[in-house]
Amino acid sequence: MSELDRFDRSILSLLQGNARMANTELAERVGLSPSACLRRVQRLEKVGIIAGYVALLDPQAVGRASTVFIEVTLQSQSEEALAAFEQAAAACPDILECQLMAGDFDYLLRIAVPSPQEYERVHKRELSRLPHVLRIKSLFALRTVIKRTDYPL
Repeated sequence: MSELDRFDRSILSLLQGNARMANTELAERVGLSPSACLRRVQRLEKVGIIAGYVALLDPQAVGRASTVFIEVTLQSQSEEALAAFEQAAAACPDILECQLMAGDFDYLLRIAVPSPQEYERVHKRELSRLPHVLRIKSLFALRTVIKRTDYPL
């Protein structure tokens, strides 16, 4: 991060808000020539600061309006148990996010489902079959208050 100058930070801030912004507009807004701006964007991609580009979908519009956070405690924290759990979780298409945690439980999962009935299906057919699971605690979000995808720079 220390090697980023004000132009890089401006480019990153603008692209986080609109990754489809044309290079000419981006260059104009940050105060660079289009070729210099493009070189900077390509460098930020090459070094991995820009990890990729995605379209953010409206969960309700795609039938996944209910967010569920799941606390998972494993029977063991051995390398083998962690690796087996992580590999199985990665293969589960309903899991949108999986975080290894420090604290009272081992993993925090995030999924999005259409309804509590669909969550029951996911719980029975996918979550309860994950290896080395001792306990699952599900938390249903009532409403999203803040959801940011951009990092302050």
